[in-house]
Amino acid sequence: MNSPLNKDVQTLMEAAHDRAAKALGLTCTGPLAWGFLGVTLGRRAGDRWLRVSRTAKRNAGRKETEGVLGASLRVPDAVPHPRLHEVHDWTDGEWAFEAEVLDYVTQSIVSPDRADIDHDPGLPDEWWADLRRALALLAGVEGAKVTIRDGWVERAFPQFLGVPAPVIVERVTGHGDLHWGNLTAAPLCLLDWERWGLVPFGYDAGLLHANSLLVPDVAARIRKEFAPILDTPAGRIGELAALAEMLQAVARSWYPDLAPLLVARAEALTGVRPPVPVHSEVSV
Repeated sequence: MNSPLNKDVQTLMEAAHDRAAKALGLTCTGPLAWGFLGVTLGRRAGDRWLRVSRTAKRNAGRKETEGVLGASLRVPDAVPHPRLHEVHDWTDGEWAFEAEVLDYVTQSIVSPDRADIDHDPGLPDEWWADLRRALALLAGVEGAKVTIRDGWVERAFPQFLGVPAPVIVERVTGHGDLHWGNLTAAPLCLLDWERWGLVPFGYDAGLLHANSLLVPDVAARIRKEFAPILDTPAGRIGELAALAEMLQAVARSWYPDLAPLLVARAEALTGVRPPVPVHSEVSV
């Protein structure tokens, strides 16, 4: 999952990363860290981390309420996340590139090579308390964009869960991509803030739970830690939204091992067995 789509993408992104490092006066060392399908590329530069992402040229231009920049301006310091020090953006041909200089995080990522887990990482009680606290603080942040849109919910619930979409979706500000590849071991740090914004209540906890289903003890720990959220009608909708998104990924050939567990969890919540996942391009 975390690799360039092809050689052309690899060449494009490595050249972009080199260009950003030169423009920012950074010397990068160590291995390259690829994001999903090579859309992002990061590398260490001393006590900093240089991350470069690309998007279509028509989407160029940062917004102060979105992405890493928005998180740096609006998310409280008490929510552990890397500080943003500098940005450098440019366009080249059909692409727009965004570079960010962030703190280099020294603690290990819980699952550096995949979003889900296949073993218990053995996280201490303090880590879980810190995660609860971080998400509670984040929920109160105002002015964020909507990450999980109503239009997607209206299409995804019947297509991937086999149930009607909810009439009302309660939203709070959340990380929007809370999986094990975006969390460090103790001390806790939340990484990758591209998708942060308004998400269904319970979505973050539900997404982390979905990515833990291969390890029942960890899944049970999440249900216990976030019971005041997940065991509510609004939290159930949020968890179902997370499951729908994961089943959409299954329809795109991701998570083959998780697929039957995702189906079983969705059926346990709704009483309806989800349809067999089919290929879809429904956009979040």
